[in-house]
Amino acid sequence: MKVLIVGGGGREHAIAWKLAQSPRVNELLAVPGNPGIARLARCLPGKVEEIEALADLARRERVNLTVVGPEAPLVAGIVDLFRSRGLRIFGPTAAAAQIEGSKAFAKQLMAAVGIPTAAFGVFTDPAAARNYLEECALPVVIKASGIAAGKGVVIARSREEARRTAEEMLSGQAFGEAGQQVVIEEFLEGQELSVMAFCDGTRFRTMVPAQDHKAVGDGDTGPNTGGMGTCSPVPVADAALMQRIEGEVIAPVLQAMADRGTPFQGVLFTGLMITADGPRVLEFNARFGDPETQTVLARLDSDLLEALEATIEGRLDQLQLVWSPEAAACVVLASGGYPGAYRKGLPIEGVEEAETLGAMVLHAGTAEKSGQLVTAGGRVFGVVGRGASLRQALDQAYRGAEVIRFPGRHFRRDIGWRALPSPNDL
Repeated sequence: MKVLIVGGGGREHAIAWKLAQSPRVNELLAVPGNPGIARLARCLPGKVEEIEALADLARRERVNLTVVGPEAPLVAGIVDLFRSRGLRIFGPTAAAAQIEGSKAFAKQLMAAVGIPTAAFGVFTDPAAARNYLEECALPVVIKASGIAAGKGVVIARSREEARRTAEEMLSGQAFGEAGQQVVIEEFLEGQELSVMAFCDGTRFRTMVPAQDHKAVGDGDTGPNTGGMGTCSPVPVADAALMQRIEGEVIAPVLQAMADRGTPFQGVLFTGLMITADGPRVLEFNARFGDPETQTVLARLDSDLLEALEATIEGRLDQLQLVWSPEAAACVVLASGGYPGAYRKGLPIEGVEEAETLGAMVLHAGTAEKSGQLVTAGGRVFGVVGRGASLRQALDQAYRGAEVIRFPGRHFRRDIGWRALPSPNDL
């Protein structure tokens, strides 16, 4: 089979790495890909939002299956377009991808179905948002309703910060069109948990859970990012909790989407907060999570291609997923200034050394310039370690992270801190 991967980040590098292991994949293509993906696939120029051009490419190259990494082309209707042209593609339709494309839609769907989530309000009018904020307990969470590359969430700890954040979003200053509708919701305390599931419209198969670290700084301090690292397994996600999540969240949301005539087919990502009162949904995504995929696929022992095909062919009841008992951890190396403004084109050293130390280095924001590997994004690498224990996996990831160098490089040094038996294990 010839498989096309749409995207060029760390998630797509992980997908390419896993698909390259399938005995049925004889060629991988990627648009636009990155220097790491180029070691596994033929990378072609293009933009993920140019879905007509991608469909033309898939037809011209006689691609057997297209796998979409990022959310933007899904929300734009790439799956609908490919299907209309008789092209096989993995992912939800534009109507189903609303579950990520509009946080307001997702929250209203959860409220209608009774899925546990934080109390919330949806606003397009600044005055109404200000009035609502006057009644909210602090801290309060303010979210751009549209897609904002994982950065459209602000935890406001003062009334003034909350008012300013809402006004900046609604005016379009902060996140453009994505923020012109906002969701304001109560702040939940507990442990974050990410659960992804292959969904064929009615049935689903959950993947092993992972724990993301959204804040830029150690101890969950500083602004939210697209994710600074993940680990799996997660001790809080025992069999009983996973059963609750499947029964109280995933099954009812799939049923609700099917009942609306917009069945969800692809990967449903559920971001949760495990509170003292049980699991509460923070968000849904309509695709593989980033950087969760880097850790989860490192633990997948069965063929990813088989899972993708079973999903789009509606036969998940026949799929057997095999997971490694080993742990995996991913440490994100970020550009100086991220998640704010950062420089690009800075030289990178040490990738080969990290790989000789046993780490898997997944490129997220890199490019090649005159034969030199350089930075090209906010999150530059995801360095993945594996081991018999989470401590061993983290040690391997951090050994790799330490030797990769570029000006301004920073990374969290406490990935996995909630999942380890004791803080002293860090």
